Amino acid sequence: MTLANLDLAADVDKIFADLGVSVDRYKGGTLAVRSPITGTEIGKLPEVSASDAKKAIDAAHDAFLEWRLVPGPKRGELIRLLGEELRANKAALGRLVSIEVGKITSEGLGEVQEMIDICDFAVGLSRQLYGLTIATERSEHRMMETWHPLGAIGIISAFNFPVAVWSWNAALAIVCGNSTIWKPSEKTPLTALASQAIFDKALARYIADGGTAPKNLSTLLIGGREIGEVLVDHEKVPLVSATGSTAMGRAVGPKLAQRFARSILELGGNNAAIVTPTADLDLTLRGIAFSAMGTAGQRCTSLRRIFVHDSVYDALVPRLVKAYQSVTIGSPLENGNLIGPLIDKAAYDKMQAALQAAQATGGRVVGGERVNETEAGDAYYVRPAIVEMPAQSGPVRDETFAPILYVMKYSDFDEALKLHNDVPQGLSSSIFTNDMREAETFVSASGSDCGIANVNIGPSGAEIGGAFGGEKETGGGRESGSDAWKAYMRRATNTLNYGRTLPLAQGVKFDIE
Repeated sequence: MTLANLDLAADVDKIFADLGVSVDRYKGGTLAVRSPITGTEIGKLPEVSASDAKKAIDAAHDAFLEWRLVPGPKRGELIRLLGEELRANKAALGRLVSIEVGKITSEGLGEVQEMIDICDFAVGLSRQLYGLTIATERSEHRMMETWHPLGAIGIISAFNFPVAVWSWNAALAIVCGNSTIWKPSEKTPLTALASQAIFDKALARYIADGGTAPKNLSTLLIGGREIGEVLVDHEKVPLVSATGSTAMGRAVGPKLAQRFARSILELGGNNAAIVTPTADLDLTLRGIAFSAMGTAGQRCTSLRRIFVHDSVYDALVPRLVKAYQSVTIGSPLENGNLIGPLIDKAAYDKMQAALQAAQATGGRVVGGERVNETEAGDAYYVRPAIVEMPAQSGPVRDETFAPILYVMKYSDFDEALKLHNDVPQGLSSSIFTNDMREAETFVSASGSDCGIANVNIGPSGAEIGGAFGGEKETGGGRESGSDAWKAYMRRATNTLNYGRTLPLAQGVKFDIE
């Protein structure tokens, strides 16, 4: 099927009709949405005003005051039902992700699977919100820590994972006893609207089954930067989880800190891999190909830099170039295509500027050109680019959200590791090696300085069981699995005296008659 024959607006109509979403929720508004697959308009959503956003946040705070009193396992039951609804609507929501973001079908479905997985994780967590019993120096006393819900949690998500990132935050926040307020990217509000409709279905089932839940437990705010600023500035939002560029984080972080609110910042990534002399080159080739080209290089964990040992450089790099030149590019809805479009023209322009800057600093570029231009019209399909660089300079140190892989040669492992860490970002990283010492060094305190460090797999993609996030300009936040749930709660230390005396800590004496 050619791009010209795709009627994506009709697809959107059917998906929303099946979800019970009325046409006026996604047509006739002021926020135009275009599919990167064809560049055509697929929706026009009404935007919330700043004053109405403030009212919605107040209502979400009221919902929190009720929801925090519901026992954790019962909160988990709501998220269990959300997981069921996501399973039932996986195909439809996955297709909508592909339409709105440009992901190939398996990646669109994979994103919904992440939502299902985090629901499963959160259901188990709802019975494991553990605190410690702590040894106390005072007799007939017990000291412990308890964890309590935090409040109305703000979520600001980016276009590239328009629904998974919301679910990482919302599933955990809700089982922890919080309400949520979601401001999605202006580029991908349709998938947010669909996700909210699916949540509403789960909530209706939960109440029908006898569960108690307040209105406004999950709130969706459609709008631009002004609405995000309302969310960040509102005194009833104690935590904002914000995913996006480092520039966005520099604006959001200080504003939250000014009012002593918490932040979970998931920002830029300039992810690298080291290919050592002992690497399995067949495995390495596959790991690099997906990590660097998948999602058209528009993942925060996309592979952007590789350091290849000089002994295997000539064996690996020509194979990579061949893979880049032969990879299938086209409509992500068509089976067989591995690379879909960039999100928009702005992304294409930034890619071209980065390639020109790389050439100006001595880089040799293969690929990077626009393809299917005649057929694509206002859509932007590009061939992934490999750039052999003489040094880590110029655009190599920046994150360009596009399929550009910078390749550099090294001879000394310690020097490669130093270069690997010598960028402002610190999200994800990899090493391809069969040398135990190199592998262990890479994941040690003296190795990769990233939040994610992998051995013999690429840096792109993550399972929900591990906390996701990075260091330095990546922001330091953690979402999803492990003990990331603690970010959505407040800790209290409690001391209980069950005796008849009042000994003071540290041997302090304060006797009164």
